[in-house]
Amino acid sequence: MIAAPVVPQEPPAAPRNWQGPYLGGAIGYALGADDRVGIAKPGGGATYSPGSVDIHGVTYSVHLGYRWQRALRDRQIVTGPELAYEGGSADDSFDKGGVVASSELDRLLSLRWKTGILNDAKDTLFYGSVGFARGKFGYSTEGAGMAYKGDFKDNAWTVGLGLEKKLNDRFSLFGEWEFRQFGKTPLTDATGYSTRATPEHHHVRLGMNVSF
Repeated sequence: MIAAPVVPQEPPAAPRNWQGPYLGGAIGYALGADDRVGIAKPGGGATYSPGSVDIHGVTYSVHLGYRWQRALRDRQIVTGPELAYEGGSADDSFDKGGVVASSELDRLLSLRWKTGILNDAKDTLFYGSVGFARGKFGYSTEGAGMAYKGDFKDNAWTVGLGLEKKLNDRFSLFGEWEFRQFGKTPLTDATGYSTRATPEHHHVRLGMNVSF
């Protein structure tokens, strides 16, 4: 009896290494804002609310970060900080009831901490993030007694969820959602008329990372 030939088996592929520095870029979209314009007279009194400037639109960003990879029981955990700069054309405006108003996100600098878990193949990361952002906004309101045009800066806490897929040892693709909780910034013109800018919004982005 002739024994069947032994077919050598391919050794299992080594798990992807996620630890180390990386940089990347992304295209995003701001949406889901809620910034109703309310014009208050000097000294208080009734507030006139003609409309909303809910910023939305395309953004672009670049970022860099560092990740550590550790075993936790039978799973692999990946965690680390990421610093990002964002610009683009997220804005909104209206001309209604004798009032012309606009709001625009000029730029955003953010620092977030990302932590996630790898799948069994170690090539896909499911993660969440928490962080801090500082944005610069352009804002104008003219009408109903008010005449304000300028810019302001505001801080936000951020939370997000995402997924990243390794294409090879260096390149990966990712997609994520983030909510940016900005506060209410009072803006007052030269005559004492005032409003409050509330630029909080949701943000989604798709991008690529390069690991080193």
